[in-house]
Amino acid sequence: MKIAVVGSGYVGLVTGACFAELGNDVICVDIDEDKISKLNNNTIPIYEPGLEESVVRNKEKGRLKFTTELKKAIKESEIIFICVGTPPKPNGEADLSYVENVARTIAEVMDSYKVIVEKSTVPVETGEKVAKSIRAYNIHKADFDVVSNPEFLREGSAVSDFMNPDRIVIGTESEKARQIMEKLYKPLKAPIIFTDIKSAEIIKHASNSFLATKISFINATANICESAGADVEKVADGIGMDKRIGRAFLNAGIGYGGSCFPKDVDAFVKIAEKLGYDFKLLKSVKEINDEQRKNFVKKIEKSLWIVKNKTIGVLGLAFKPNTDDMRLAPSTYIIAELQKEGAKIKAYDPKAMDKAKEIMEDVTYCSNPYEAAKDADALVIVTEWEEFKELDLKRIKSLMKHPLIIDGRNIYNPEGIKKEGFAYISIGRKDVM
Repeated sequence: MKIAVVGSGYVGLVTGACFAELGNDVICVDIDEDKISKLNNNTIPIYEPGLEESVVRNKEKGRLKFTTELKKAIKESEIIFICVGTPPKPNGEADLSYVENVARTIAEVMDSYKVIVEKSTVPVETGEKVAKSIRAYNIHKADFDVVSNPEFLREGSAVSDFMNPDRIVIGTESEKARQIMEKLYKPLKAPIIFTDIKSAEIIKHASNSFLATKISFINATANICESAGADVEKVADGIGMDKRIGRAFLNAGIGYGGSCFPKDVDAFVKIAEKLGYDFKLLKSVKEINDEQRKNFVKKIEKSLWIVKNKTIGVLGLAFKPNTDDMRLAPSTYIIAELQKEGAKIKAYDPKAMDKAKEIMEDVTYCSNPYEAAKDADALVIVTEWEEFKELDLKRIKSLMKHPLIIDGRNIYNPEGIKKEGFAYISIGRKDVM
């Protein structure tokens, strides 16, 4: 099938590459000329396991193209995916101006039937507004259908998630569009949930908000465990074995970050507000998340007593492992707060340092974890990269001024690290001193 993917950011690029992998002819469009130039030269702007190989392979087979020519892509395609950004406004609402601009251009250009697919995360009723906008500017009076098809891609495993989905959600009231979308996704052999457009739009926000709620719940529970002298890891195992709850997203830590959960929780609160409902639960989810990183900074300050002029090694900058995404990463808040207290920061991340350098100043960026640990008064773990779990702890101890690890992701066993001679502070567990 002939597909246009408008927006070559995180979602658009993964979507385009994966549809090409399934044998479709895909044109990815973006207004950023530099980004398109890099993609045409096989330079991938984001780190995502398996993505670069997929892009290069499908370009070589002629199934994947990159361009800035939106109008040409619209004319040549049967299905048009809108994957542009919906950044938050200051009040938490999603900015839909990019979506509207694309919808208007589609309307002005299309001269044959098109399926126009919302892939960007948008508030409920956006599909109605997209259809209304297209009808208003549909100068050729071409037939079209609008479909909601939310994405459920986790950064760090997005290619795998696309190719092996738990479910595919398609919101449409059109039988013709339904059949086209069913044919498009048939090779994945995954369950397809067909709904009306509004239900599909709410499914996306509800899914991410529910996962964020699980994270804040276990972090709140971790605070209780610390006060009671319990172990949040054992508590999480105990409640996670209940099939009604599940263990996923019950890892206590310093809270969620990234471009999705914070934005989607805020947006869902505003959506509810507009519809006359005060979503107090999600307001508390956000509050707990914000408090969690503040509490972590307090742990560091308490452990060091005096932070000023101390050297702190930070392991992990990206908001989660297997990505270079620094958007709303907890590390940015934690490092900034420590710098306010006069700390000297040395940091290492396997993939995110180039992007970190663009937004964080006065940080010494290191080439490996051991360099970050050298002469450090404390080593702080912010992102749970696998390589950090396999460090040579004897070497780490020999390099540090003081053998103190403050672990925001609970990657070590307290008793095991005590045997290595470290003082160890974690989340929701007893401190080892």
